[in-house]
Amino acid sequence: MTPTESELAILHLLWTRGPATVRTVNEALNEANQEQDPPEKTIGYTTTLKLLQLMAEKGLVTRDESQRSHVYTAAVAQERTQRSLLGRFVTKAFGGSRSELVLRALGDGQATPEELAEIKQLIQKLENDRTDG
Repeated sequence: MTPTESELAILHLLWTRGPATVRTVNEALNEANQEQDPPEKTIGYTTTLKLLQLMAEKGLVTRDESQRSHVYTAAVAQERTQRSLLGRFVTKAFGGSRSELVLRALGDGQATPEELAEIKQLIQKLENDRTDG
């Protein structure tokens, strides 16, 4: 199941902030929309509610109905979802070439020194795992 852009925004909120009510999700989405340049339009409470209901039907979130305000929790793991989306993206946009993706991502010079150091460490770990295994 591939989440839509709106569903991904909600999942990201639930992954980073944890379980939340519809109102909390709605407020966070609108807060994030206002930080965009230019600011995006406000999302209505009922739109957020409907999205969460659809996501529950798809199995992307679970709903705790034990309280008056239902609490939603991400039902899919962040890493697994990211891997799936990335795999599809690499296949469709880069013909399956991970190196093309990395070259395009790093070729613009936007990576910070911290990000580059983290990438170097990951490459070293991958190389070490290959020689050890």
